[in-house]
This record gives sequence, C-alpha cells and structure tokens, in this order.
Amino acid sequence: MDPQAPSDIDVRGPSLRTDDLITLRALSGRFPDIDSATAEIARLVAVLTLPKGTVHVISDVHGEDKKLRHVINNASGTLRPLVQGLFAGKMSAEEFQEFLTLIFYPAEMVERLEQTLLAPEQLRSFCTRTLRHEFELVRVLAARYSLKRAMEVFPPEYRDLMAEMLHQPTTERDKTFVEAIVDELLRRGRALHLIHLTARLVRNLAISELIIGGDCWDRGPRGDRVVDYLRQQPNVSFIWGNHDVAWLGASFGHEALICHVLRLSLRYRRLGQLDEGYSIPLTPLEHLARTVYADDDAAGFLPKSSGMRPDLIVARMQKAAAVMQFKLEGQVVARNPHWEMDHRRLLHRIDHAGKSIEVDGVRYPLSDTYLPTLDPAAPYELSEDEQICIDRLRRSFLASQKLGEHMLYLVSHGSMYLVRDGCLIFHGCAPVDGAGQFLTMGIEGQTLGGRPLFDAIGKAILRAADQRALKDLDLLWYLWGGERSPLFGKDRITTLERDFIADKATHHETKNPYFELIHEPWFCDRILREFNVDPTDALIVNGHVPVRIEKGENPVKRSGKAITIDGAFSEAYGDHGYTLVLEADRTLLAEHSHFESVEAAVRDGVDIIPKVSVVRTWDQPHRVADTERGDQIRGEVRMLERLIDAYRNNELRQSGQRPWAPR
Repeated sequence: MDPQAPSDIDVRGPSLRTDDLITLRALSGRFPDIDSATAEIARLVAVLTLPKGTVHVISDVHGEDKKLRHVINNASGTLRPLVQGLFAGKMSAEEFQEFLTLIFYPAEMVERLEQTLLAPEQLRSFCTRTLRHEFELVRVLAARYSLKRAMEVFPPEYRDLMAEMLHQPTTERDKTFVEAIVDELLRRGRALHLIHLTARLVRNLAISELIIGGDCWDRGPRGDRVVDYLRQQPNVSFIWGNHDVAWLGASFGHEALICHVLRLSLRYRRLGQLDEGYSIPLTPLEHLARTVYADDDAAGFLPKSSGMRPDLIVARMQKAAAVMQFKLEGQVVARNPHWEMDHRRLLHRIDHAGKSIEVDGVRYPLSDTYLPTLDPAAPYELSEDEQICIDRLRRSFLASQKLGEHMLYLVSHGSMYLVRDGCLIFHGCAPVDGAGQFLTMGIEGQTLGGRPLFDAIGKAILRAADQRALKDLDLLWYLWGGERSPLFGKDRITTLERDFIADKATHHETKNPYFELIHEPWFCDRILREFNVDPTDALIVNGHVPVRIEKGENPVKRSGKAITIDGAFSEAYGDHGYTLVLEADRTLLAEHSHFESVEAAVRDGVDIIPKVSVVRTWDQPHRVADTERGDQIRGEVRMLERLIDAYRNNELRQSGQRPWAPR
C-alpha cells in the first residue's frame, strides 16, 4: 500500500484547529462577543499590575485545631499591626481589644454580645460604629485584589449590600447611609449577624492563599477539626505529608495503615477524632484487648495522656493494634520485593525460647515477651481474633462518610510540591546520596528520581484515590515510612524496636543526606533548577523535621536558600510553630508560641503575638505579573485573543452583541 495515499478512515483524530475551536466555543459561553472578550483582556492586564496577594504557609499542624484556628484568625499576627495602624488614636485600649477579638472570634463574640447589649440604643450605637470600622478595614484589604476576585470571598447572600458599603463614605453618602442599613437589619434581628460575616470577610481577605505544608493529623487532639476549619477557608492548597498519606490509605481500607492510625491515636490518646469525629467505633479493638490481652500489663504501651478509658485498657488496645500492624506490614513488604525492605521484616527473627530478637545481625533481649497472637511458624499471619477485629475496623473506615469527604478534599486540593513567589515548597526532602545525586525509586515500571519521581508519586496518589488498587495503596504505606520516600527521608522507621527493645541504639533513624546538604548553596541551586525554579533569590521550603527552637536551632539554613517551617506546632512536639508569610515587598517568618484557649482569647483578649523575622526583602514590590498567577493570566489573555480572532474571521459567531451596540 502506498504510504502517501489517503486512507478511507482518518484515525488521527480532529485537527489542531478543530480542537482549538472546540475550546474557544466553550470560552465563548462566557465571552459571547468581541467587546466582552476585549473588556476581560483589559481587566486581566490591569490585574497584572496589582500587588501580589499575601500567601501564608503553615506546616505540620498535627491535629492542633484550636491553635491553627487562632493562627488563621489573626493572619499569623499580621492583622494586629494593620488594625493598630488604622485605628490608633480612634479607639480606646478597651475598644481596640474588643474589636480585635471580634475579628478573630466573631461567632463567640457575637454570642457574648447578644447577652450583654440589651438596650436598643446601645446595640444600635455598637453596630453602627463596628460596621464602619470593619468596612474601613475591608476597603484596605480589598484594594489589594481585583474587584472580581475580592467579591468572590464576599458571602453570597450579602454580596450586593457589602459592595454598596465598600463605596461609603463619599460626599454623596454620609453617615446616614450606614445608619439606614443598621436600622433595617436591627429591625429584622440581623445586624450582629452582618458584623459576624464581615469579620470573617476581613480574615478571608487578609490571606490570599493558605498553603498547608503537610501533616494535618496525629499527635494533636483533633485532625478532623483541623480539616473542618480548613474547608471553611476560601483558598487552601495542600502539600501532602507522610501522615496525610497514611490517613489517606487507612480511609481506603489499607489494613496496615488502619492499624498504624489506630496505634498512634491510642499512643497519644487522640480517640475523639476517631469515634466522635469520624464515627469509627473502637469496640472491635477494645474487645480484642479485653479478651486476648486480658492478662497483659502492657507496661511499654501506656498512653501519653489520661482520659475516660482506663490507661491499662488503652495500653492493651495500642499493643494489639501494634502487633497487627507489624504483621500486616510484613505482608506488604513481602508482596513488594522491589522495595528491598526484607531486612525490616522482624517478626520471624524473634527467638521465643530465648526471648530475643535479631536486628541487622545483632540479637537483643525483648522488653516485652507477651505475644499471644504470634505464631512462630507463621509470624505474619493474623490470628482468627485479629482477622475478625481488622475486618470490622476496615468496614468502619470505609463506611465513614466524613472521613471520605475529608480525604477527597485533601486529594483534590493537594499536590507533592508547589512553587509560589520563588519558593519551592514540599514536605520532606528530595532523596539524594551523600554526593547530592538523586536517589531513584521504582514506580509504574520506571526508575525515577528528582522531580520526575515527585510527579509520578502525585499521579499515583490521585490514582489510588480513584481506583483503590492494592499496589497503589501499598505505595501509600511506603510513602509513610519508606527509605526513599520524599515524604519521610530516613533509612527506617523503628516503631517495633521502640516498642519491644530497650536498647536505644536500635531506635536510631538515619536522616537522608538531603537534610545536611541544604546548608550548601550549590545543592539548593541544584534542587531549585530541578523543579524549574530560578535559584536567584529563591527559597526551598520544607516541613517534616521539627526545628528544635529550645536548643537554639535556626529554621533558615546556612545556605540562606532553604528554610524549615516545622516549628513543632503540636503541643506533643514543643508547642511552637511557624508561618512563612509571602508578602508583596518581603518574606516574613512568624514564630508562634503556646495558645491558651478560645475561651481565654474571648474572655481576656489573649492573643498569640508571634516573633516576626524578615527572611527576604524586595526593592520593588512583587506584582501579580511576577507570580505563577501572572503566568496563568497571560495564558488566559492569549486564549481571549484567539477567541477575538475567531470572531473576526467568522470561525465563531458572536451571540452577545446587541442590535443597538455602537459600531
């Protein structure tokens, strides 16, 4: 057959021009004529000149919902100085504190005010004054955005009213304009409600984008409430951390990760997020603890805090979950030999008669020898009681509607890394050898390292959420604690050794060389280039490894090109925490401290006033044009220009032009 001769059927699909027209036809639904497309281009080009939005990056929240809420509410300490600058001399100290607390905790303050502002004229005076102050603040914050983008975070039911209040005061709109609004809302009992909504609007405008750098769950009390609060914020992005993918795998029914999540929750006695938050009953595990482990003192498994369940029962539950975890992890390793982790299968190395275990060729005495479910002939098989227990627990994890919703949110808003304003943000590390060469890992039949590895892992996580294939769920387990996982960054995780071996030499986990090499400028430049980031004035931003603030560690590395923002946010780690704040003219690091309680904040005006240090300053403030958002806008402008060309060439017909429109 002549290769040049046309075939009867064109299997190549539509031409590029046809594809373009299909895309442009969809765009024409929003911009039906040349004028509307031209107006949008003009608006977008103008937006490029605006100051870039403020981005806040917080990492390793670890279930500390109340502290996170306050840090978001006070915009990591950046709202207080703004309010001070606007209202210094206009408010008494008492009025200032009341207004600030209202901005931070509007729901609690409004509830309190409903009980105290009983006189009608007192309530009217308060509402009028407060709304004026709130909208003075809203005007300053909204000016940083295009009107369209600012209006997107306005509450829909009050959007038109708030837009009117943005234009007050003017010479034509005196104080009676706001008073008329207040009077009508008071008559209908909604004035305090509008104050509440406006306070939330202030917080939403103060942060253009909130990026969580990984690890929403574990060790802190309520990972579920962390995600609940994040879902209320207007623009949130996630960088996946190893604790996140562990919960993700557990929610998809991966048995080893279910046991891991249970064990860690029991160790720190964070059971509320399971039974109350996600409606996952722990009855099957408690039954196993009360029957099979009824005679166990479980001394090495006592929880780190007290609660309603007896400590001994919780300890036995934790041990039961741990033993099942080690068995199931052994099965995961066995079916994934390409990971070369057989040396981490330790249960068959136990000498039950000699009460010892071999690790890396060395034999150690066991600190706990009560293992009623462990069969020396088949150490990685679950007992009948354990199988019944895990089957019931797995059904509960799969059936939890709220857990499923949280995981969908985490996946749909998440990625392995992000680039914002010259900052390359990822959770743990880019695994390398001692010379700084990327270590590779087998995934999808390919051996990958560096950025291609991150990209492939990101696709695998999305696929795991969609298809739930066992190989992808096993990968989630490896990402939790595997040697070459970018989310982990150590040679091993020594949970079994810590639980069953007293010799602390076995507890050591060696960090990947990455964590030392980021002190070297040449290495940081290499990482940045790998991810297509210009290393000039750029910054690598990681979480995962807590900065030991109490020992004087500096989050900014010696290279000046890398920063660690895991400041031990969780009380279990140290109760500090950082926010990296990317403003138009500078990059700040806010160091947080202990947060007492919401009640103390509302009652006494207690605030976390962070210690702020300047990481970078810019001679010229960065504009939207200088950011990743600017690249997107330029792409939108190009598409609109192509749409206009299609209209002019009559390849698409204009449908929105009015017959009386000027020519």
